[in-house]
Amino acid sequence: MVAIDGSLHKAPCGGEGTGKSPVDRAKLGWKWSVASERTGIPIGWSIDGANRNDVVLLEPTLDSIDRNGLLADIGTLTLDRSYAYPKIRNQLPARGLVDLDIQRRGTKPPPGAPHRLTLGLRWVVEATNTWWSNYGQLRRSTDRKIRHRHAALQLATVALTVGRLLDYRNRWSPA
Repeated sequence: MVAIDGSLHKAPCGGEGTGKSPVDRAKLGWKWSVASERTGIPIGWSIDGANRNDVVLLEPTLDSIDRNGLLADIGTLTLDRSYAYPKIRNQLPARGLVDLDIQRRGTKPPPGAPHRLTLGLRWVVEATNTWWSNYGQLRRSTDRKIRHRHAALQLATVALTVGRLLDYRNRWSPA
């Protein structure tokens, strides 16, 4: 199971790969789209300006998974409602991704009704986005080059992976 989602972040110094954020009064920002496997470890990502749609970043994210040699290992691909378009449903089987779990559009509650949290299997990518966002270099991104942002994501991924391995190791050790 792999889940993909995007996340917007500020880029106060601008630079390569930034754009006007649609949710932050058109201030400069950047966006990542990350694919996480079932324990929350990122297996591929792409970055671009904050003004990019998640659908636009889906192809580069899948390409990064393919470069890592993991595309054939994906059983179920889980996506949120921003990917619920016929174009996406037709495009993914051509890459060998046939078991899709895409949240339906129009599932938001009416105004005034309580909103039930319905992440389903997407909680792993939401956790990855939170972990990466809490990594200081990514939260306070003053990098002006795309390669520096990729390096910061790689370093955050190493820290995340080591932490997950230590948690796994400590499961079996006596208290």
